[in-house]
Amino acid sequence: MAEPVNRQNRRQRAVPAPSAGLAGALEAIGTGAYVVDEEGCIIAVNARAERLLARSADDLLGHDAHDLLHRGPQGQLLPRTQCTMRRAFHARRAAQADQDHFARGDGSLLPISWTLAPYDVDGDGGDSATLVVFHPVEPPLETLPEPEPAAEPMPELERLALLAETTTRLTSTLDAEETLRRLVELVVPRLGDWAVVDLISEHDEVWRTVVAHAEEGSLSQREDLQGPMPPVPESSPMPLSRALRGVASTLADQQTYQQPPDAGIAVEQRRLFDATGMHSAAIAPIRSTRDVLGALTVGRSENPVPFTSTDLTLIEDIARRAGLALDNARLYQRQRKIAETMQNHLLPQMPSVTDLEMTVRYLPAPHASQVGGDWYDAFSLSDGSTALAVGDVVGHDLEAAAGMAQVRNMLRAYAWSQQEPPSRIVERLDEAIQHITDVSMATVILARIEAEEHGHWRLSWTNAGHPPPLLISRDGLTEYLTAAHGILLGTGARTPRPDADLSLPPGSTLVLYTDGLIEDRGHTLDTGLNRLRQHAAALAHRPLGAFTDQLLRRVRPAENDDDVALLALRTPNR
Repeated sequence: MAEPVNRQNRRQRAVPAPSAGLAGALEAIGTGAYVVDEEGCIIAVNARAERLLARSADDLLGHDAHDLLHRGPQGQLLPRTQCTMRRAFHARRAAQADQDHFARGDGSLLPISWTLAPYDVDGDGGDSATLVVFHPVEPPLETLPEPEPAAEPMPELERLALLAETTTRLTSTLDAEETLRRLVELVVPRLGDWAVVDLISEHDEVWRTVVAHAEEGSLSQREDLQGPMPPVPESSPMPLSRALRGVASTLADQQTYQQPPDAGIAVEQRRLFDATGMHSAAIAPIRSTRDVLGALTVGRSENPVPFTSTDLTLIEDIARRAGLALDNARLYQRQRKIAETMQNHLLPQMPSVTDLEMTVRYLPAPHASQVGGDWYDAFSLSDGSTALAVGDVVGHDLEAAAGMAQVRNMLRAYAWSQQEPPSRIVERLDEAIQHITDVSMATVILARIEAEEHGHWRLSWTNAGHPPPLLISRDGLTEYLTAAHGILLGTGARTPRPDADLSLPPGSTLVLYTDGLIEDRGHTLDTGLNRLRQHAAALAHRPLGAFTDQLLRRVRPAENDDDVALLALRTPNR
């Protein structure tokens, strides 16, 4: 994390007068010299340094040497992270530089060369202090004072290429965080050294979301400068306030926010400029077609050339494209939230069955609209047994979710009203969906479970084209229930469907799931089934909730683009 730079209001620290021996040693040096303590505070200075720096000893002693003296070649405030002198000081090693700059008391800039080394102030063999010796140097011919460098406008072809790249990159994602990351990469360091994004929330609160800096070929975030911002004044003429109201884009410099602040947001801007060392910034609104979403600030600290009105026009165009991309991302995320809420209401609550643990999980497809055709169900039947179902209707959209709700509700109605084996109920369901729904194909497992004597439970089931259930004993033995497997729903075939039944021993766990849990692009289905078997066996001793969560985390493929429904139950351990 970069440190704040050049805090001019830093309080001068009281330091004891240098000893006669130290003062005499410094005066014997034929050029400017001073000594700093282990915190970088000046504790002694010679008369030659006072004359060179146009500062008295009283103006130097007790001040942080870096904050008071060190400057960049244009006189700009120099961040501590860029100070080679300070790095050598902290490393307790000797160092030197042939060309650097100190600020004089009269406001002018003094080109210098310097040497520093650890220094034993007390003569006891320690080196807790540092001696800095500096010489004034004549600037080379090519660095003699020149007029302020003029900014060369970006060639029109390059400008158009940047805008085209901005459009392509920002519109190819519907994730708001990814949109901001790409926006920063587009402008830093190509246009500036800093990128700052302030966004307005749905509750009209301003949040400083991004403060990014180009540093040694990569982007670093200044999280200490991010966070909530004060409200935007209704009539403030300050650049950021105008941008966040959508009034106009504006150029700003260090002096813009040095005047008395008119609101809290101006105080935060002053803190931003002081902490980053920005000497020039272009601030533009981020607008959608309906609202102002925030503001983009591009700043320069290392680059000495200030922004021009031509640069501002380009940054305004980039901010406008960013606004459209962010608006699309927000609308998409809002749609995902609505769809997720609908999906949660479509999926049922689990019944409470005495002595039987049961848990369910649903994970939406990561790149879909949070809805799909995968579903689970469990409900009590009229004879006191419990029906279990897991199914998958083709599709990952609202149509698939609607079809899933139809299939599930019809299955519930048939299972409740018809005292028939699971196979016959699924046959009725297959006949019905082809005539009264738009579902083209679906898979389903329908099972019923009921208590037997001696703590056992009887499971009977039929499988219409679905991955087989997995049974895990309390000792970690696993078995896929491959019996009673028939064709999927919607084919139009009228072949009889089989049933199977099995006695579940005490403490056993049954897992019903959809294919999103085991299908992995580039691998066979057997690979996924083996992975599920191994992890389920290893987790057999876990409580059922932890078992289910860990199973999903370990087994679901990282590149999975399908939703997953999972139903797990466990018989009493007795």
